Amino acid sequence: MTTTQPDRLAADTAMGPVTLEVADLDGLRDFYRDAVTLAVLSEDGPVVTLGRGTTPIVILRHRPELRHASPGSAGLFHTAILFPTQTELAVAVAAMGAARAPYVGSADHLVSQAFYFEDPEGNGIELYWDRDRTQWSWVHGRVEMDNRFLDAGAFLREHLDPQAQERPQDGEAAVGHVHLSVGDVASAKEFYVERLGFDTTSEWNGQALFVSAGGYHHHMAMNVWRSRGAGRRFPTLGLGQVDIVLPSSDDVGELGERMRHFGVRGADDGRSVTFEDPWANTIRVVAEGAAS
Repeated sequence: MTTTQPDRLAADTAMGPVTLEVADLDGLRDFYRDAVTLAVLSEDGPVVTLGRGTTPIVILRHRPELRHASPGSAGLFHTAILFPTQTELAVAVAAMGAARAPYVGSADHLVSQAFYFEDPEGNGIELYWDRDRTQWSWVHGRVEMDNRFLDAGAFLREHLDPQAQERPQDGEAAVGHVHLSVGDVASAKEFYVERLGFDTTSEWNGQALFVSAGGYHHHMAMNVWRSRGAGRRFPTLGLGQVDIVLPSSDDVGELGERMRHFGVRGADDGRSVTFEDPWANTIRVVAEGAAS
């Protein structure tokens, strides 16, 4: 599963931070700090970066002149934040509960355990923990995932540690995957698999596509559940940019050449390449260590 082909993204590909355009910068900063349990890594005028350790996870960009997207638009479905242990996940879930964050639900996906929320401006958030890869099941190149019942109360009773709750921002976390709302799955597959170079890991009845590099269950997903038929986005509150991190600048350069070969226009600043997908979702690809 981890051999990289010339037209595929490198096996060590990872997701970088998600940039959100927000109306209430102070309110969203406090929410991601206190409820999602991220630390403020930097504040620079209208931009606040939050994460864990030195890893940025969410970048908030103050854009009060923008309006909310209309229903049915393409954009962000959720940012999925991966925690290394069930205890750290439980601390974050409990903090979301204490903050009365809008709770969408929970599920055992076989490969992971996940809890779903929304931030105060309606941006979706998934908090999750992965089972060890040795416990994942692959059939004909597709990973087996499901939506099985996960009792949030039972999960917290089993895994919540009062001592860990005293220091909720300790420990590591990262963007594990990003899930987008798109207009149709076929165009998503053409862009993200055939051009960008992810591998398909799962497809659900023409309604959702899951893709990854290096045998992960998914680094990105796209669905039409709320956005079937959506066209290109106009500037709105919500998703500003998705970052993908490749192992080296050579990998970034090769991707830029491949996208130009396919006629995908992009910007290249010498450190990163930036493209728009068919719905004008901005995708920036940067080499590890060069992201900022």
